[in-house]
Amino acid sequence: MALPILYGTEFSTYVRTARMALAEKPAQYTHVDVSVIRGENREPAHVGRNPFGTVPAFEHDGFKCYETGAIIRYIDQVCPGRKLTPEDPRARARMNQIISIIDYHGYISMIGAIVVQRLFSSLVGGTTDEAVVKAAAPKAELVLKEIDRILGSNPFLAGAELSLADLYVVPILFYFAMTPEKSALAPCANLNRWRQAINERESAKSTAPKLG
Repeated sequence: MALPILYGTEFSTYVRTARMALAEKPAQYTHVDVSVIRGENREPAHVGRNPFGTVPAFEHDGFKCYETGAIIRYIDQVCPGRKLTPEDPRARARMNQIISIIDYHGYISMIGAIVVQRLFSSLVGGTTDEAVVKAAAPKAELVLKEIDRILGSNPFLAGAELSLADLYVVPILFYFAMTPEKSALAPCANLNRWRQAINERESAKSTAPKLG
């Protein structure tokens, strides 16, 4: 059986989530870099994999797929090893809830607005738009508070075991913690405890973007 192929830049939070899922199994795979900064995601080769021009895209034994949620659930079901989806319906619902919070609220405010303005605008010759950061900050703070509340005293975001939800949040906070807005993390004691522990996992260490 052919190895899975993951297309996308290592700097993407969603690509890192998929890489972490593969690392947690663990499963061998081929990673093909697709640079968003150089616009390779908009070139015909990648648009043929994903017509929306986003990353990651995925291929396995002739099966082609895009959208991170679909990719990581496929990885979890097909690749042998650690199960990343809880059997318990309530724990599974919590996992899916947190994934949705990131997809619909967390990524847009924390990465699409704050991190892009604070960290990436200068890479393309721009400057920080403080109005964009200010507008996004309340939603980002709400996301952090809500995930902190859901986590509570549990070791992982969906309960007693590592799940896909944990792999969704790690890459988001990696970048967010580099911005001045990281002060919103200070009151989140549960989330800070979780971050310290999960960043010691090999899947987090081996997939961390190499900056600078």
